[in-house]
Amino acid sequence: MIPNDSIVALATPSGAGAIAVIRISGKDAITIGNSVFKSVKNKELLTQKTHTLHLGHIMDGTKTLDEVLVSLFKGPNSYTGENTIEISCHGSTYIQQQIIQLLLRKGCRMADPGEFTLRAFLNGKLDLSQAEAVADLISSDNEASHQIAMQQMRGGFSNEIAKLREELLNFASLIELELDFAEEDVEFADRAQFHELLNRIEFVLKRLIDSFAVGNVIKNGIPVAIVGEPNVGKSTLLNALLNEERAIVSEIAGTTRDTIEDELVIGGIGFRFIDTAGIRETQDIVESIGIRKTFEKIEQAQVVLYLFESLKFKSQSSEYVVEIEKIKNQFPLKPLVVVINKIELLSDAEVAEIKNKLQPLNVIVEMISAKQNLGVEELKTQLLSFVNTGALRNNETIVTNTRHYDSLLKALDEIQKVKYGLEVNLSSDLMALDIKEALYQFGTITGQVSNDELLGNIFANFCIGK
Repeated sequence: MIPNDSIVALATPSGAGAIAVIRISGKDAITIGNSVFKSVKNKELLTQKTHTLHLGHIMDGTKTLDEVLVSLFKGPNSYTGENTIEISCHGSTYIQQQIIQLLLRKGCRMADPGEFTLRAFLNGKLDLSQAEAVADLISSDNEASHQIAMQQMRGGFSNEIAKLREELLNFASLIELELDFAEEDVEFADRAQFHELLNRIEFVLKRLIDSFAVGNVIKNGIPVAIVGEPNVGKSTLLNALLNEERAIVSEIAGTTRDTIEDELVIGGIGFRFIDTAGIRETQDIVESIGIRKTFEKIEQAQVVLYLFESLKFKSQSSEYVVEIEKIKNQFPLKPLVVVINKIELLSDAEVAEIKNKLQPLNVIVEMISAKQNLGVEELKTQLLSFVNTGALRNNETIVTNTRHYDSLLKALDEIQKVKYGLEVNLSSDLMALDIKEALYQFGTITGQVSNDELLGNIFANFCIGK
């Protein structure tokens, strides 16, 4: 599976910039680079030490394309494990294209998406879960997702899986040995120790599986639906949360005819705020479609902010209490925060009266003024409290990858089968089959078991140049 050709790609974002980095990797990468590079000190790249920098020019025959800085990495001491050079040139798109076309003529081919990291995996520089963490690191857009990706790229998750797999493999070898001496009825694997190991593996797998609930929302952001009657300040609240004029604000009811989404990072966690069309009876066909989408967004959201205008709530509290109960009954598992907006219009006594009316509903209540930015920070703190960041603070392994989650579930199922077999004194040959399947599922996470189709699916999601 390990290719011998040399690949080239732009490693920095496409488009004009101050500088651009062009990466070459492969057996002949240094030779190809040397054929187009003229050092200012007449150095030959082929004779230079690894991890060195060299100033010079990229030459197309007698034509100078650019003054560049070349970084030299000799395999296996490189990211890919192969000979690698990185050409830092000026960021003109014309210069980038001219250099890449020259390198293609000299024997390189264009890299496929993620092919540099794929080669790092094939050459044993990274295991598969670490390679996937590279893509997560590139796409991380908040502190929490960055922290998890870094922990996984350093091997935290794969080390935990590898340790479990090694211990299980040792017992599997003893079980297999028993099969060779089946006629003599001997036991090489201590059943009590084996049962203890299975309990430990089961505990770790359940912890990792449970962590996916946190990891998934950290990686993808937590969707929060802002709902309520028209003209209660949903768009104003969204603007206050985002500190920008993202949504149209108007005194005309029904201004928001569709859903608007934007993201905000609170305490290192990403939240996706969805401002929806108001909930009310209407004959307007376009607005009716927006209201239907509102309920769809509530279904998709993990947290619901139900927004009310203070004076209306004061005068129509009994009707609104019924509406709150409807939402609670329809979505009993979703955190519901009742947000009373425009509190600057109320006295302290009226605020206390509203809180007393809502107390029997056992809901979280936040009193704000979106227009004057009062109570908005407290609302952000409340939203952050819905995320279990304990595991993140304690630097525990958190699973964010759906493929890993699926393999962990399958591995847990096999471990529980082995446990049952041990408890009912199942024959060694039958238990060996379940142990092998558990080992297989562990191997799919780290890449000890892989195939072309799996690798193709994983690395197809990478950007070209990585």
